[in-house]
Amino acid sequence: MLQSMTGYANASGQFGSRQINLELRAVNHRYLDMQFKIPEELRMLEGKMREMISAQIMRGKLECRIQIQRLAGKSHEQLPIDENLVAQLVSFNSQLQAQYADLGKLTVADILHFPGVLIAQNEDKDELISGVLGLLKQVLADFKAAREREGEKLQHHLLARLDDMTVIVDELQQIFPQLLQEYITKAENRLREAVAQVDAERLKQEFVLFMQKVDVDEELNRLQTHIIEVRRLINEHHGSVGKRLDFLMQELNREANTLGSKAFAMECTQASVGLKVLIEQMREQVQNIE
Repeated sequence: MLQSMTGYANASGQFGSRQINLELRAVNHRYLDMQFKIPEELRMLEGKMREMISAQIMRGKLECRIQIQRLAGKSHEQLPIDENLVAQLVSFNSQLQAQYADLGKLTVADILHFPGVLIAQNEDKDELISGVLGLLKQVLADFKAAREREGEKLQHHLLARLDDMTVIVDELQQIFPQLLQEYITKAENRLREAVAQVDAERLKQEFVLFMQKVDVDEELNRLQTHIIEVRRLINEHHGSVGKRLDFLMQELNREANTLGSKAFAMECTQASVGLKVLIEQMREQVQNIE
């Protein structure tokens, strides 16, 4: 199953005296780029969280956001404060005020918001850590499922356009010999009318050169080969395939352009244009695939 690079999932839970909300969101990116917007007291978990995410997500610009809210009803309890750090902050503030007259005093809110002033109780901290990692595991499962649902839509979109491309290529292959023969006959007649006497061997040589320029059999075969490979990757892939599909889109477009440059009949031009429209529609969606 294909996976989209875009996705979103979140979950909440109560752990000790805290309510935790964790969310993951991702958009397209060439590689896996993770950003963490988490409280400082959880910063020591970032390495473990990166490891958990990278084990399941290969590509995308991903943001992990965690919000912590202390539950109400705990006002009668003493806040877990680092008294030594508070004393250092107050002393440092007094020293700076002596040097800079315009500098104000630290408020209680300023002190409480300083990283490390509020510390978790040991028994609460262990529960908090296990709770956050458990939430991340749950959110990752939901996140991956959301990306797979979007990937399924992308798969149907791509397969439908591959079917349309196959029809165009097959139809052109069937009528190409007749188109070529009709063109050669018309060109030969016009040439004979323009020149009273035409050397048969020279005429043969010119048509050999012409055939080399307008023969699109190789381009049609390559188009078929690339279509088969794209279909195989979509249906039988394992792991990240977005980059390979993007490369194949470039190859398909190259062959469609060559087909258009060799076009000597309206049917060839129409086939080239139709193929390029379908390829561009696919390319836009391939950008979303992991």
